[in-house]
Parts: sequence; C-alpha cells; structure tokens
Amino acid sequence: MEKITFADFDLPEKILDVLADQNLFEPTPIQNKTLKPILSGRDVMGIAQTGTGKTLAYLLPVLKSWKYNKNGNPTVVILVPTRELVVQVTEIVKNLTQNITARVIGIYGGVNIKTQKLLFNDGCDILVGTPGRIMDLAIDNAISLKEVQKLIVDEFDEMLNLGFKVQLANIFTMMKEKRQNILFSATMTEDVDAVLEEYFANPMEISLAKSGTPLEKIEQIGYKVENFNTKINLLEHLLKTDSEFSKVLIFCNNKRHADLLYSKIEELFPDEFDVIHSNKSQNYRLNAMRAFENQKVRGLITTDIMARGLDISDITHVINFEIPEVQEQYIHRIGRTGRADKNGIAVSFITKKEETLLLDIEILMDKALLVKDFPTEVKINPVKIASEKDEIVMKNANVIKLEEGGGAFHEKKDKNKKENWGGPHARKLPKKIGANRAQEKAKSKAKRKK
Repeated sequence: MEKITFADFDLPEKILDVLADQNLFEPTPIQNKTLKPILSGRDVMGIAQTGTGKTLAYLLPVLKSWKYNKNGNPTVVILVPTRELVVQVTEIVKNLTQNITARVIGIYGGVNIKTQKLLFNDGCDILVGTPGRIMDLAIDNAISLKEVQKLIVDEFDEMLNLGFKVQLANIFTMMKEKRQNILFSATMTEDVDAVLEEYFANPMEISLAKSGTPLEKIEQIGYKVENFNTKINLLEHLLKTDSEFSKVLIFCNNKRHADLLYSKIEELFPDEFDVIHSNKSQNYRLNAMRAFENQKVRGLITTDIMARGLDISDITHVINFEIPEVQEQYIHRIGRTGRADKNGIAVSFITKKEETLLLDIEILMDKALLVKDFPTEVKINPVKIASEKDEIVMKNANVIKLEEGGGAFHEKKDKNKKENWGGPHARKLPKKIGANRAQEKAKSKAKRKK
C-alpha cells in the first residue's frame, strides 16, 4: 500500500515547504484521521494521547482554509490551558505561517495586560491564549471575537480540570454561533461530555486510542528501590553508566522533592540539570525549557506542570522518580518521550509504598512494567527523608484513665478550670448581679478581716 503524504491533502505549497524543512512528509495516525473531517468544515472532537501530533492535526487544515481579514480581528482562536503551551503553540504557528502574511499573537496571564493590548494595534489573524486572559481582553474591548470562524480548544479535559469552565462559557457566548469548533482531549470525561452537549452541535468524534493505552513505541521499565536517597544513588548510577540517558526528563510529585533532588543532582552533575515548577518565575521556566530543548542541559527535573501538552523534541528518557498518585498522570508523563514516531524509554523508581499506585497504573494500561533487578553496585542509603519517616501515633491518645488514689493527680478546683467560650465573638456576656457595688465591697472587707 502506498504511503499517504501531506501533499495528498492539497495543502498550500508554502506550508509544505516548511514541513519539508523539518523533514515532515507523512502524517501521524491522528493527523491522517482528522485532516479531511476538519477540512470539510464540520465540528470535530479528537481523542488522542499526548505525543501523537495533535497540534499539526488541527493547524494544517485550519491554515489551508485561512484567509486574510482586513478588519484586523482574529478569525482563528486557539485556546490552551497553560502559558507554556501558549508559547509553544505560538512558535509552531509562526513557523508554519512564515511564508504567508498571517498576524499571530500569543497571550497569557502573569503579564501586564496593558502591554498585551498594544500587541493588537496592527491587528491579529490567529490568536493563541489561555481562556482567562482572552476573556479579560475581550471584556476590555481590546479584541473582538465576533469574527472568529475557527475555534480550537486543545487539552480540553485539562482546561476543565483547571477550573476554566466559566471562562470557556463566556468566550463561547462572545463568538458568533456560526463557526467551526475543533476540540482535542486526552480523555473523554463526563465534564467534557456535558460542555459538548451544552455548547456544540454534534461534533464528529475521532478517537485514536482508548484512554490509558500506552504508546507502543515507549519501553517501560521499573526498579524497586528502598527510599528517596537510594533513588538518588540509582539515578546517579544510570546517568554515569549509560550514555543513552542524553536528554532526560525527571518527574517528582511535589515542588519540595523536586528542589531536594535538584540540590543533590547539582552536586553530582554540576550545571548539567535544571529544575522547574510552579514556584519558579515564568521567565525562569521558559529559559530552562529552551535550554533543555537546545540540549544546553542534559536533563530537567520537574513536577506534573510539565506532563501535559508540552512538546520538547527527542527526549530519550522519562524518569518517574516518584510514582504519580493519579494513574492518568503517568500516561501524560511518559508521553513526553517516544514522539514523532521515535522510540522512547520510561523508567520508574518504585518504593514499597508506591507499589499499590503502580498496580493501579498497570490495571489502567492493561500492561505490566518490566521490573529489572536492582543493580548490585548501587549503594542502599538507609537514611530516610522527612516525608518517609513513620509518624508516631499514640494509642488511645484522647482517652487517659487514671487509677483512683493516684497521688499527685487530683481534680482541679472550679476556679482553675478552663472553659472554651469559642472566642470573643461567641462569648455570652456575664449575668449581672443584683446587689450594688458598695454592699459587695463591704462583704469583701469583712472576709479579709477574719
């Protein structure tokens, strides 16, 4: 059977030239499935995991039918959940449109809104942004959404997870009803279904794979490890003994552990790794990702902020330094490697406490990890970090029964007993005593004389 190429979809020569410069000639399965339905103009709902080529799947047909708008208002709007994705998608769009006269603008929160308003002085054709910032600019009349012909919502399920439902609803009402809606989601949830039913007219559903199915080109390996510090020893061993660990993305479950791991790795491999999470500034995160993309650093330590949507090319290994507590998050993590028809390797470090989490992941994927023997040359460090230490739990801590005749223990006098009045606002005013103050003073003096 003859292979299908992008040229078969009658894409403009200027776009085909850009794709050829990047050695892209054949569509991925999701691109092959969605290009013609999107070109037909009908609403499309695509279900596909990360790393399958979703971005080009919606951009290529949209750009083929795009026309210049004299009014300077956007005719194409692309909604994504995070600022990192805004930067990434904007760069892809600008690259694809380098030979045509499309005005592309990317906007997100955390930047002075007045500065962003100035970007629209010369008009905008294709707008990429987060729902919150696009809504704010539309309310301020900095942009008009009345002329939008194509609406793309990427990472739809993640948007709803992040609480963007209200902003999305407001944006939908700001647009004319007659438009094409293109939506992509990694999973089909009840929330996604509800929004589709309320705002869209029977979008054609195109599914690449069921949720939880791992990408076939990713080899999944596991090591059973004693604790956090021993994981560091194992990571050091793998990085020193295997040169194929050349572009490595390492996931921790929280910011504190990511910073702790980075401090240890920086001692072992100076200036070879960086760390990003939500506490890092926007500029720091973007610079760190660019350095990683351009292989100025060997690896990046991060939390799940990186697991959704970001497209960094040629990642050789994804390391789950800690097993995620949400099973689906594992799929998103490992989807950072094995992209664009290339092979990838996902390595997971598993403590005894994490074995149940891994079991749930394996059930979800219907696939078991290949668990390798722990290398004998790696030293087991018995020292536990704070989160691994067992909590001291007192039995019957709230019930202490004292034997009668216990010597020093006795009932407190009434005047020494403390009562919980519930704070100053909840206290009742003391009842007034009927006797006058002069009588009370006289009684008090008489008692003291006795």
